[in-house]
Formats: sequence, structure tokens, C-alpha cells
Amino acid sequence: MTTPRIDRGLWTRTYHPADPGAARLVCLPHAGGSATFFFPVSRALSPGIEVVAIQYPGRQDRRREPLVPGVPELARLVFEVVRPFTDRPLALFGHSLGASVAFEVARLLERDAGAVPVRLFVSGRRAPSRHRQETVHLLDDAGLLADVRRLSGTDAAILGDEDFLRMALPSIRNDYRAAETYSYVPGPPLACPITVFTGDDDPKTTTGEAAAWGEHTTGGSELEVFAGGHFFLTEHQPEILRTIAERMTAGRPD
Repeated sequence: MTTPRIDRGLWTRTYHPADPGAARLVCLPHAGGSATFFFPVSRALSPGIEVVAIQYPGRQDRRREPLVPGVPELARLVFEVVRPFTDRPLALFGHSLGASVAFEVARLLERDAGAVPVRLFVSGRRAPSRHRQETVHLLDDAGLLADVRRLSGTDAAILGDEDFLRMALPSIRNDYRAAETYSYVPGPPLACPITVFTGDDDPKTTTGEAAAWGEHTTGGSELEVFAGGHFFLTEHQPEILRTIAERMTAGRPD
């Protein structure tokens, strides 16, 4: 099957300049999220690390484009976008839905491009082999938004904006569906190491489910547990970014 031509300008956002030859961190948003979620990450890690945030179709400036219905399809498209970025050390970071997508992109990079990421960072998501039966995407609009509010993934003021909700609900529902219907297909473990971030009160992931990411790599894994729920990372950004920077620069020449 022929892969459609990819317009990388639509898919990627690079908000801050980076040093020549800097390692790249590709960031993949959560359900209903967008590339702008990672603007603070880019600002904090620049210029030592080049942060490339992925913008999924169907939101913000891409809101008129068709939504991508599932994790495998989305991962294949993102893989085609980031394949050229392997000319430098490359790491992947995904939160929630983005963690599943990042994992599948890493598998494709290793299998189809012969490129082993320097590290996979995953946040707010149980290991691929730890499946749950979830049906939030089948709820009516009020039920879906109640779950979004419960997880605190979207600013309360925005959730009260009817115009925003009318535009955002299709992408939120689509992303929930993609995350909840994702089914891990067993295969060879990754060679790259995995760093796992999780909240100790995350209703979507237990500490045990997060620790199970270690089963998906031969490169070693580590688990960092923080106080908080599903979006613990907004409260613990400095510690998380410090870990990312340390892992990405370890062993690199000054």
C-alpha cells in the first residue's frame, strides 16, 4: 500500500530555536489535546533540546481535516512525519493517548526504519499489555465532558465556552475512542529504554499498570510516581523536564 504524501508543516510545531545538532524530542498530545500543550516544554528545554510538537488533524488550525480514527493509523502517519528526524538523536514523549501513539511510533522506527530512539517517555498511561474495557467515548456529550472535567485535562473556562465546545467535541470524542479501543498486538519488545511518569491518584492508570511498561523493552525502564491525578504533569513540570533533559543528554559530548 502506498503511503500518502505527508505535509510535515501541518503536523509539526517547533516553537523555540535549538542549538545546532541538538537532540530532538517529539511530543504527542493527549486525547483532545493539541501541539500547544507542549509550548512550555519547548520553552524550558530550549536551546539544548529541540522540541517538536505534533499537531493531530481535526483541531485548531487543522480542524477542517478528517480525524484519524485509531492509534495504529495515527502512529503510521506520525512515523512518516518523524522518520527524517532520525538524522539526530531522537526521543519520543507522549501523555495518555499520546503515550500509546508514541509507543507504536517507536515500534515502527525500530522495525521499519532501523532507528532506535534514545528513549521513550510515557506519561499518564498504562502499559500496552494492560487492557481495560472503557466506553466513555459512547456517552452523550454531557457524559463525555464530565469525564474531561473529572480528569482536569481542559481549562474550566474553556469548557464553559459553547463555541469552543462545538468545535472541540468531535476531536475529543474521536480521541477517546482511539484511546479506549486501542488493542496491543504482541510483538518484539523495544530496544530503547523507557521512562514512565504516573500520578498516584490517576483514575486511568494504577502504579502497577504503569510499571508494566518495563515488559515492553529490553533497554531497561524506570518509573517515577508523582502526587496527583491524570494531569499530574502540569503540577510537576520542573521535575519531569529535569528527568527528560538528564536522560536525553546523558553520555552526549559537551
